[in-house]
Amino acid sequence: MRHIAYAMLACVLAFEAMAYAAIAPPSNVQTADTPNDVGNQVDVTWSLSPDDNGKGAVKGYVIYRVTIDSAEGLESTASATSLAGSEPIGDVAYGKTDFTDENTTAGTMYTYGVAAVNTSGTSDIAVAALNVTPRMEYINRGKLWFGIIMLTISGVVIWYVRYAKRGGDVKVRKIAGLEAVTEAVGRATEMGREVLFVPGILDINDIQTVAGMTVLASVAKTAAEYDAKLEVPTARSLVMTTARETVEAAYLAAGRPDAYDENNIYYLTDEQFGYTAGIQGKMVRDKPAACFYMGAFYAESLILAETGNSIGAIQIAGTAMPSQLPFFVAACDYTLIGEEFFAASAYLSGDAQQLGSLKGQDVGKVIAAALLVLGCFFATLAMATGSSSMIATQDYIKNNILGNEGFVPAAAAETGIEGDNE
Repeated sequence: MRHIAYAMLACVLAFEAMAYAAIAPPSNVQTADTPNDVGNQVDVTWSLSPDDNGKGAVKGYVIYRVTIDSAEGLESTASATSLAGSEPIGDVAYGKTDFTDENTTAGTMYTYGVAAVNTSGTSDIAVAALNVTPRMEYINRGKLWFGIIMLTISGVVIWYVRYAKRGGDVKVRKIAGLEAVTEAVGRATEMGREVLFVPGILDINDIQTVAGMTVLASVAKTAAEYDAKLEVPTARSLVMTTARETVEAAYLAAGRPDAYDENNIYYLTDEQFGYTAGIQGKMVRDKPAACFYMGAFYAESLILAETGNSIGAIQIAGTAMPSQLPFFVAACDYTLIGEEFFAASAYLSGDAQQLGSLKGQDVGKVIAAALLVLGCFFATLAMATGSSSMIATQDYIKNNILGNEGFVPAAAAETGIEGDNE
């Protein structure tokens, strides 16, 4: 029994000696300036430690860095001793062979080293053979396709703007909600009841409120022509001032400046549900024949839309708040959904510059949709046929045209990243 005990103790001691034995460092440490950046990143790669076999001998790798004074010359490379005296800048798990240092300064020279780590400590530091100096790239070659698409869309926008200014007919699809403005105001006039316009609850610095003011100008002009009473309760003082200027200009354009009454555009309160309660009470008392909700809305959207629905008003809503659109769609007669709301300015004004921009943006959407359809088409063919050419085409659309790999496919460019090693 004594011999067996000695043998077991020897095995335990041998196992512990193996566990705490020094581990071999990684090798072939390489550094390169990260391409297509502003000079604040360096890529570090290495070959695994011979002890990194997945059995727990290596727990990970730590990366060291020292700054080289340019006066010391290009040949000057830090030693493992100087690297060991510095603080690690990062670490990765075992099995990993790359690290990106994202905290460098363009034009500064660095030397990197990598050491393997286990429970007993770190290995010797493997030092990169060459220094590296990150530099700022003035052209992001990975975004060349994006640049081409943007230049194409910009060119189309300019062409359509010039075409519209020359008197060309720029076709824009009809927006039902805006076409119904005349119908809604006309009904209010026939019934002898007012038109209520709610410009949302955010201030004038919100783009949705600005878009709402554009629609308000059209509604006010129609109300002036039909001699209908228009009321605009607001939740912000600046919105009230802007709305008054907008409505006054619309009445003047309609040739009815005497019919404008600034008291019909008024401030209620900044408090969300106080504002909502004030409008709701007015709707129940006065029963407006037409209600417009144009701007940014939150929880009050359902309250207002349901109240308007209960009094039988024609309701037209427009907002870019995705969470509130379902309530408007369910309770209103017409709803401008996101993009339509922002297109209202061009649609209503008929301005050549705005119509040209809108048409150019539509062309951009067609290009984006075409690329998505092509990607889906080639992805389906690749799965159905297993063809390498279909897979390569799919990857090129995904990684190069829609991604960040530029013109050259990754497989063709697999010659190593050319950095600024010096």
